[in-house]
Amino acid sequence: MLSSLLAIGWKPEFFGIVIVLISVVTLCGSVYLLLGTNLGVRLGLLVSLAGLFGWMATMGFIWWAYGIGLTGKSPIWKPTEVIVVDGNLSQLGIGPSNGLPEQPTDRATANSSFLADDGWKKLSDDDPRRALAISGADEIVQKEAELLKASEYKALAVYDKGGERYPLLFNNEALDFLAFWHKPKYAIVELGIVNPVYAEPGRAPRAPTVDDSKQHIYVKMLRDLGDKRKNSAFVAIGSTIIFGALCWMLHKRDRTVKANQLAKA
Repeated sequence: MLSSLLAIGWKPEFFGIVIVLISVVTLCGSVYLLLGTNLGVRLGLLVSLAGLFGWMATMGFIWWAYGIGLTGKSPIWKPTEVIVVDGNLSQLGIGPSNGLPEQPTDRATANSSFLADDGWKKLSDDDPRRALAISGADEIVQKEAELLKASEYKALAVYDKGGERYPLLFNNEALDFLAFWHKPKYAIVELGIVNPVYAEPGRAPRAPTVDDSKQHIYVKMLRDLGDKRKNSAFVAIGSTIIFGALCWMLHKRDRTVKANQLAKA
C-alpha cells in the first residue's frame, strides 16, 4: 500500500490541486468566517462574494491592460508561401515583374526594386521587426518546411507591408489604443544560400558568404496577432457582471430592511 502511494506523481498534478484548495479554503474561508459571525450566514456570504468578484474584476482589468496573467496565444508569423524564385517575383502573388535581368548578381537588386515599387518597405538592420520576421522564417524553413539547415543559408533582407490600424483619431498614432481593427500584415524574408565553410585548426571560423550563382529563397508570411488578452478580458467582464449583480442584491436587501423598519415604526 505504501509503495503504491509513493508511486503517485505528486508534482505537478496533485501538488497543484492541493495548493489551490488550501489557498481557497484559507483565504476565502477565513474572510467568510469573520463576516458570517458578524453579519450572519446569508449576508456574510453576499458580502464576501462581492469582495471576491470585485477583486477579480480589478485583477482582470490589470491583466487585460498589460497582457499578463491568464494569457492566450501570443502573436506569431504564419507561412503563406515558401518558394525559390527564378528571375521574377510573380509566384509571390505580388504581380508581374517582366524585364528583370538574367544575371544572378543583378537579380536580387532588381527584385528588391520591384518590391519597393509594389509598396513593400525594406526594414533596416537595427529594426526589431526584422529580427522577429527572420526568427519566424527560420522556424518555417528549418522545422516546418525542412528545406534548409541553419548553417546553409543567410537572411539578406526583410520586406514589410500592411498592418495599418484604424480608426485613428485625427490620424494620431499616439491614440492607437482605440484602433481595434487592422489590415493584414505581411512580411517577405529573402534568404541566400551560403558557400560551405570549412573549419581550419587553430583559426577562427570564417564568415559565411552568399553563393550568387544559386537562386534566392523568399518566405512570405502572414502575421497572426493571436488572442493574448482574450482570457483576461473574459475574466474582467465576467467578474464585473457578477460583482454588479451581487451589489444590486445587497442594495435591494438594504432597501427591503429599511422599508420593514419604517413600517414597524
